[in-house]
Parts: sequence; C-alpha cells; structure tokens
Amino acid sequence: MTEPVTEPESPLLPAQRRESVLAELRTRGTLRVADIARSLGVSAVTVRRDVAQLADEGAIERVHGGIRLPRGKAVPQPPIAAAVEDSGAAASGDESERPAVGMVVPSLDYYWPQIIRGARDAAEAAGVRIVLRGSSYDDVDDVRRQTSWLLDTVGIQGLLIAPPTLGEAAEELIAWLAALPIPVTFVERRATVGPFGEHVESVMTDHAFGAGLAVRHLAAEGHRRVGFLASATSPHTRVVRQGWFDTATDIGLDLDGTPEAITPDHRQPDWSEQLDAFLDTVLTSGTKAVLVHSDREAISLVARCQERGIDVPGDLAVVAYDDEVASLADPALTAVRPAKPELGRTAMRLLAERMRDGPGRPVHRVQISPQLVIRDSSVGGAGR
Repeated sequence: MTEPVTEPESPLLPAQRRESVLAELRTRGTLRVADIARSLGVSAVTVRRDVAQLADEGAIERVHGGIRLPRGKAVPQPPIAAAVEDSGAAASGDESERPAVGMVVPSLDYYWPQIIRGARDAAEAAGVRIVLRGSSYDDVDDVRRQTSWLLDTVGIQGLLIAPPTLGEAAEELIAWLAALPIPVTFVERRATVGPFGEHVESVMTDHAFGAGLAVRHLAAEGHRRVGFLASATSPHTRVVRQGWFDTATDIGLDLDGTPEAITPDHRQPDWSEQLDAFLDTVLTSGTKAVLVHSDREAISLVARCQERGIDVPGDLAVVAYDDEVASLADPALTAVRPAKPELGRTAMRLLAERMRDGPGRPVHRVQISPQLVIRDSSVGGAGR
C-alpha cells in the first residue's frame, strides 16, 4: 500500500512563520508565495493559509503575484508609483532593487527605440525597472524563449511584448502569453484568445487612420489617384492598406487601375525588379501620387525615380509611413508619424495599473492616433 505523502514538519510554529514573513517584508518590500515557501521549507498551501490569516488581520496586502505591507493611508503615493509593488528602491535610487518588468521587442534599431525610451520614462515614474530583450518579427520560438528567460531568471512581475500574430504557432504563443501568471500588455499588436475571443490588453497606433491622413493630404494636393506600395514583412501592412483603400473609396478617388503592390523586403534580391514593375504601372496608369510603407521602401522608390528621370514631387508625389528616417531623404519625405514615445509610456502605465489592481481590472485596448508631417516630397507637384 502506498504511503500518503505528507508535508515535512516545519521547524517554525505558525505564529513564528507569520512573524518571519512580516520581517522579510519589512526588508524586501514585496514577496511571492513561491519564495516564501522555499525560504521556510513549507508547501505553497501552508504559505497561503498564513497569508490569508495575515491579510484578514490587516497585517499585509495581497497584490498580483505576491504580498506587501499595507500602505499607510496618511502617506500619499504618486499616481504611477502606486501602481506597482514598491520595493523602496525608487526612493533610494537603487534601480537594481526595483521590481522588474520585461520588455520583448522585434527590433532594437528601427521603429522600436523610441517606444522603448517612452516605456523607460514611465517605468522610472512607476518605480519599476525594464529588462529589455530583442527578438524577432516572426520567430515564435525565440519570442517564447526570451520571455521564459525573463520569467525564470529575472523574475519579472509584468511584461510588455510585441509578439508575432499571424499563423497557428503565433496563436499558440499568444494563448501562452495570455495565460502567464503576471500581467501582460501587447505593444503595437492586438489579439484575442480563447473560445469567446477575449481581448488581450494592448496599446496600438491607429494605422488605418494614419493611412487615411496621407490619402486625404494627397487628395487635397489635387490628386485623384493614389497608389500604394508596402513591404509584405511589416505586421502593419494589412491595416495600413485597408486605411488607404477605405479612405480612397470614401472620398471618391479613382481606384480602378490604380497601382497597388505588396512586395518582398527591400533587402531581397528581386526588390529592384519589383520596384521597376510598380513604377511601370504608375506611369502607364497616369498615377501621380503614392503612399509607401515604410520609410526604407519609400527612400528606395525615390532613388529609383531619380535614376529613371521621374521627378519627386514634380512627376510623382510620395508619402512615407513610419517617419523613422524620412526627413533624411532628398527630397525630404512627407510621412505619417506614429506617436512612438507615447506608445511606450501608455503601455507601461497600463501595465503598472494592472500590476496594482490585479486580474479583476477590465481589459483596456488603447488606440493612439499618428500625425502627418508634411515635407517636400508631396507638395506642389503634378496634382496641382
């Protein structure tokens, strides 16, 4: 007959265990149940009983992922700093002791640096530190690996992430992220999970609106036909294209025969051929304006126009989407500019509030409007 499994006898009495927990809280600020169980050599069930009694007595507060000492009502907390478990490091300036938030982004050198800076600004105000990991736009396994490292090695208490969203493997990744025992906020990504299509908390640019700004600007410049060129590798191409199409339809622009192309990445060997084919269609259709996603593709298009004797904006007005390096082109490119620093700040604030309020907080999906920055490439050309 199999012997029943029993928990080893704890060397401390229940009252001693609870006093030990309180002493450790005074030192560290916050504790997780798993850490307490490991430190005291008891099961998580035993710790939860002690935690329940301490909470009933008002000696501690439960927070997402652990416990902390109650905050004194007479001591006002800054609105952001109150959103997370404060280890006391914010006051001391010791960043390494602040609660850690993970941030996994697909690029560290294009588009994302400004978002990261915005998130770091808000993290400092919230009394947390960001541990950054670069990953990939489409490598699901690497995104999972980076996230697991943050969970297992750093012990993050929240996560900002921009995961792949297309394909079965990406769906499995998103379900895994949504089920993590810490708050998760998607940045520049939107997704649903489960049989009822529940939303994952997210902060995202209204890319369709941004494309519409570009189309309306070109129409105001006198263009009745606006072409569209975009990279197939961008996760935002579909919604940017939809915004272009819907706005052109709404304001009555001519879409019949208007050039439209979703091309390979500009670094692919056949990019030049794809670009020439698009420009051939532009010329034969009489199109005098195009929206190009993103900056790199737009700059490449303008360079090819110059090689072929097509003047920008005299023969062809060009608007880029992203505004990372559009101002450096010759001529400087009009561009749609997502509010990248604000995306990072807003995402961090949302995450901090969920870390404070716990899983009962309603899911938020925030959409931030981009702006149009008008430069030389789209004004005073053939549309006039």
